Amino acid sequence: MLTTVQIIGPSMEPAMQTGDYWVVWRTKRLRPGDAALLQHPLRPELLIVKRLIFSPEPGWWWVQGDNPHSSDDSRSFGSVAAGSVVGRITFRYYPLRRRM
Repeated sequence: MLTTVQIIGPSMEPAMQTGDYWVVWRTKRLRPGDAALLQHPLRPELLIVKRLIFSPEPGWWWVQGDNPHSSDDSRSFGSVAAGSVVGRITFRYYPLRRRM
């Protein structure tokens, strides 16, 4: 199943920027390096986009934003349960091109 997400905030820059729209594939087939949509572990109603870095133990992920100076991620809240991952970010569909 596919869904979409709009990026708000600088935590995934430069790969993802505020105003970008991305398609999310709702899957549990995930691997380190994937960008993923997940529930914030301290605020489950908040969906966030982070990079899956490694699995410290089965059923858990260490996640980080691509912009370390502007990201609330596992460095502040620890590992996240694999069950909180909604899916993998697959491709940007808007804007088709960015102005340089």
